[in-house]
Amino acid sequence: MSIFSRTRDIFAANMTELLDRAEDPARMIRMIILEMEETLVEVRASAARSIADGKEMRRAVNRLDELQASWTEKAELALSKDREDLAKAALVERQKAADMADGLRAELASIDDTLKSYEVDIAKLQTKLREARARQNAIANRIESAVTRAKASELLSGGRTLDAFSRFEVLERRADFAEGRADALGMTGPKSLEEEIAELRANDSVDAELEAMKAAMKARGN
Repeated sequence: MSIFSRTRDIFAANMTELLDRAEDPARMIRMIILEMEETLVEVRASAARSIADGKEMRRAVNRLDELQASWTEKAELALSKDREDLAKAALVERQKAADMADGLRAELASIDDTLKSYEVDIAKLQTKLREARARQNAIANRIESAVTRAKASELLSGGRTLDAFSRFEVLERRADFAEGRADALGMTGPKSLEEEIAELRANDSVDAELEAMKAAMKARGN
């Protein structure tokens, strides 16, 4: 496919319609961008060749103009020496150089028109490429957002989340049981009669021991 036909196809392409028909929009837009980039490189290379050709032709036209001036001088010299035959031959050569120069100038005009077309095409391609890259970023962001939302939905409604919450409930029940056991161990009920009498006896024993200790300390002091 020629560069110009590929370029026209790209200009005519409606990216929104292409992406709507594509099974994989992200892959499709990557292909579009790659095609545009390759076409842009080729158009610039062709423009560079045309510019080089134009410069070479302009140098050739200048040389032909100089050649025409030279043949004019030779024709005038021949006439000044009464050599009309030589003057005529010099004019014939000058005409050949003029015809060649005119042909090159026509080619130069065509090259200039082609370069103008290249310039317009390059500007359009760059605009399309910017649009495609913007679409690529937008699609990438949408895909990333969709993947994130899908992961969140899977996390909230998936079996792993339900299993985790059921484990939390088991741990909470264990904590409740441990706290209840600790509370039960700290509970004290009403004292029985025997416990109260035993407590009185213990108090009497302590009091007696305390009095004995005081007496012993008093005796040692005396």
